[in-house]
Amino acid sequence: MDSWVRFSGQSQAKERVIRAAQYACTLIGYTLQKNGGSAELISGLKQLESHLSLGRKLFRLGNSVEALESAKRAIHLSDLVLRFCITVSHLNRAMYFACDNILWVGKCGLSPKVDQNKWSERSFRYYLFSLLMNLTRDLYEIKLLMEAETSGKHLSDKLSEDNGVVSRGSSSSRHPIALQIRLLIHIFRNNPPLLLDLLKNSCDLFIPLDKLGLYKTNPGFVGLCGLTSSILSILTLLHPWLKLKP
Repeated sequence: MDSWVRFSGQSQAKERVIRAAQYACTLIGYTLQKNGGSAELISGLKQLESHLSLGRKLFRLGNSVEALESAKRAIHLSDLVLRFCITVSHLNRAMYFACDNILWVGKCGLSPKVDQNKWSERSFRYYLFSLLMNLTRDLYEIKLLMEAETSGKHLSDKLSEDNGVVSRGSSSSRHPIALQIRLLIHIFRNNPPLLLDLLKNSCDLFIPLDKLGLYKTNPGFVGLCGLTSSILSILTLLHPWLKLKP
């Protein structure tokens, strides 16, 4: 209950819930359309999706400032790679939110002359760059953990205990790819925040790729990716220990 109270009190949490509902509408609408659903129902879902998208933009007003503050904190990280990836990611997020705010102003009718297509493309570009930096950071974290595990003198014992790998000279040890996979499983099992962050960023990546035309999929796939990443984000808000730090 305490987790839920803390969760409901955050505007970011509300935005995540609305995001999940928005992409759920996208997924359901696409599924109904492919299966000959009611045109009226599909139209209603599209309208609801549009309203939810506009509502999300309202909750994101001012997020650029938060992203810039996060970038300022990341500058002081001792690890050079993490410092670069996290700082650049936050700076791109700040620009993404700024473009998003301009889009909100235009869609609300406060500034009808706003070029929606131009600013939407810009926002998705910044979003894509931010996600690429996040994924680079995730892969770097995995690399560090793999190096730490393989350099440990008790690696064989750990893998044997956690993943069923037998001692040296076994068939598994003669297959480095299989051993690497087991090592990854071992790392993810012991580092749930890293696994969740990797999954979330991987799902989110397909959204700007599709919107920018770099890798076209379909609304159903985009909806599924958005819904999945939203649920993972909600989990990290409900249980802060699942959020990757720093």
